Amino acid sequence: MRVGCDSVAARGNATRNGKTLFAKNSDRPAGECQPLVQVAAADHRAGSPLRCQYLTIEQVPHTFAFLGSRPHWLWGVEHGVNEHGVAIGNHTIFTRDAVAESGLLGMDLVRLALERSTTASAAADTITSLIERYGQGGSGYLDTVWPYHNSFLIADARTVLVLEASAEHWALREASSAASVSNHVTIGTDWTRLAAGCERHARERGWWNGTSRLDFAAAYRDTSVAPPIISSGRHGATCAALAENVGRLDVGLLRRLMRDHGGSGDLYQPGHTPDDERYYTVCMHADPVGTTTASMIVELENGGPPSPVWVAFCNPCIAPYLPVFIEGELPGELTRGAESPDRGGAWWRFKALLSRAERDWERSGPEIRDVWRDFEANTSETCDLHARELQTSGASERARANTALMRSIWDATCIRLAALEARLVAIGL
Repeated sequence: MRVGCDSVAARGNATRNGKTLFAKNSDRPAGECQPLVQVAAADHRAGSPLRCQYLTIEQVPHTFAFLGSRPHWLWGVEHGVNEHGVAIGNHTIFTRDAVAESGLLGMDLVRLALERSTTASAAADTITSLIERYGQGGSGYLDTVWPYHNSFLIADARTVLVLEASAEHWALREASSAASVSNHVTIGTDWTRLAAGCERHARERGWWNGTSRLDFAAAYRDTSVAPPIISSGRHGATCAALAENVGRLDVGLLRRLMRDHGGSGDLYQPGHTPDDERYYTVCMHADPVGTTTASMIVELENGGPPSPVWVAFCNPCIAPYLPVFIEGELPGELTRGAESPDRGGAWWRFKALLSRAERDWERSGPEIRDVWRDFEANTSETCDLHARELQTSGASERARANTALMRSIWDATCIRLAALEARLVAIGL
């Protein structure tokens, strides 16, 4: 059994500066490389064939630029954000409907919605129409046949949406303030919209009596494959953090939340067993059920690309959040990665650091966090100054400046990373 991913989003009425925030941890097999992917806007012949992971569908006339995090063997992305400031992440969920052996993967749907949508509402419409036409299905894993249904957290500068789909049946909830999504169906009677036929399907299957407002979770959720313990604690932790920090949510707080290990905070402490809810934390170290392999945090702007997008490779408790930009060219190391470390890339650099940390978390954890804490603070200040200097710049000038800044910060990251690795070797790790 493999299951993972946690996402949170908060509208401006819940954040410190009034801007919408979005964050996601992608939980995948521990050794699965997940580099970044950056795709430019493009024009196409309408209706031309577009090959997704398992299906060929019709292309649209124009696709938007986006930046996302892609398991190395997949066409789609786990999470990402596009040039219009639409951010999306998907999550495995389990429902009573059968999953097709072939169809669109959740990662396909994230990428397709990023490429085709200017708002969160349009992204939800894109995903639901594709699900209704082509269906969900196919294995989301390279080494095993494991198809699953999907939920999505979708946000733009004004709107936060939760979308949960069981086969072609779906429910949508618009959040009034903040929302959290994990690996189970969460929409009850509080849905905003339902797929046509969703109520009839539930009534015909005997999952709902038809006399009251449909409780989507009660009707469609299945706990026979993945027990609630796997996601209940993680979802509870993110919901509590959002509720307790209304009006104070910012990028720094979301960094801490995405690194959360329960009572030990951002320092991982092993020892819990799979029958203990505390084994499954927001920053996941629970292979083979799920391990965090990528993380993203973004502050969404009105009417344009976010600046910057903060990304971490592998578990964010051992990695810094690095700033990347849709406008500009990413350092090649950030987009490089394959099944083995032979071809290099940023993801495998941090995977090596994680492997060293796992030898002795008690000694390695504080060393790693101390190094990256100051680095992140300095990088944030640099990005704030960078943004102020580019306030009146045109797109081409911003792209050049962003490219130079990303290169500079990655070079500085490599210097810190090498020094940190040497320090861990010196203390016997």
